[in-house]
Amino acid sequence: MDAIIEFAKTTGFALIADNPLSLVMIAVSCVLMYLAIVKKFEPMLLLPIAFGMLLTNLPGAEMYHEILFCGGHVHWDLFGGAEITQEFIDMYSGTYSYVTQDLLGTTVQVGLIDILYLGVKLGIYPCLIFMGVGAMTDFGPLIANPKSLLLGAAAQLGIFVTYIGARLMGFLPNEAGSIGIIGGADGPTAIYTTSLLAPELLGPIAVAAYSYMALVPVIQPPIMKLLTTKEERKIVMRELRPVSQTEKIVFPIVVTIFVSMLVPSAAPLVGCLMLGNLFKECGVVERLNKTAQNELMNIVTIFLGVSVGATATASTFLAPKTLGIIALGVVAFGMGTAGGVLLAKLMNLFLKEKINPLIGSAGVSAVPMAARVSQVVGQKYNPGNFLLMHAMGPNVAGVIGSAIAAGVLISMLR
Repeated sequence: MDAIIEFAKTTGFALIADNPLSLVMIAVSCVLMYLAIVKKFEPMLLLPIAFGMLLTNLPGAEMYHEILFCGGHVHWDLFGGAEITQEFIDMYSGTYSYVTQDLLGTTVQVGLIDILYLGVKLGIYPCLIFMGVGAMTDFGPLIANPKSLLLGAAAQLGIFVTYIGARLMGFLPNEAGSIGIIGGADGPTAIYTTSLLAPELLGPIAVAAYSYMALVPVIQPPIMKLLTTKEERKIVMRELRPVSQTEKIVFPIVVTIFVSMLVPSAAPLVGCLMLGNLFKECGVVERLNKTAQNELMNIVTIFLGVSVGATATASTFLAPKTLGIIALGVVAFGMGTAGGVLLAKLMNLFLKEKINPLIGSAGVSAVPMAARVSQVVGQKYNPGNFLLMHAMGPNVAGVIGSAIAAGVLISMLR
């Protein structure tokens, strides 16, 4: 009977009394899984993120320990079995609620997700995903119409406007930078930036970034229509010129050199993006190209999603800051969309051959969803208009732009 009682005390049902808020997080994870499976909201990443959130909030599972990464650092000594000292408690107890005096002299039993999360913390997973994205991206529309690079840059307006808004709301500079990057509409970039600047916000920011990316078809059209006239939406653009293979091979090399020299902090993201693209365009490493697009991309997506979701513990997620992040995320997406559209309208004042301003909204780097939204909205007003390839220019430029913006924020705020 004593053995049965002791076993009962170790079950999650008994341990739930120590942390009842974990039930709320389990419910949130189930809602996110519903959105991923039934509503198909970015299921490739939202589903593993939601399941990671479920795993980390199961009482007694001990798969992820925030204390190992306390203060934004990897505490390698605790990974090695060292006991938690009074000095450690004094340093972090005033900032993190999970660091208490009761932990003095204890050791942490490292869990599975603790190991997987090192790939996020060390910046490995986001860069590998960028390699896969590069292998699946055609930069031809951007090369054929270099002006679209400006539209991709303008769409990063949301990042810096949101940064200012977050500072006004009381967020610290590093936290504001991590929140602002949501406006780039690029999940891996948001994760990479946040893991370096504000790792304690990784869970809420990742969920917000991918949720809003899934809602691009809902968020963008009202803003696009508000900022343009019917005549502007009907503008027909000339077919893009063919781009040679030589141009496509030279492009990733030149971009890597230029961007890395300009913003060295962006080199890991941009370098991996362009390496993947070079695999695709050079034509001599087809096996590497297929691996980057498929096996590598899929494996890293699983690891990234589960480990990021695991950071969404009750103590971190159920806080007033989370509501602020969600609200600012909408502002970031909206301002990014508006920035691209407004710059296209400004450029039309000086161009003989007009740009359809709708393609400016594709400057956020939700590839290719934002470009498809430009196509859909444009065809509603001119059924014979085909904007998809034109919108892909700003769209892939946005991927580069968000990586550069992340590099700038990391350089300034880290």
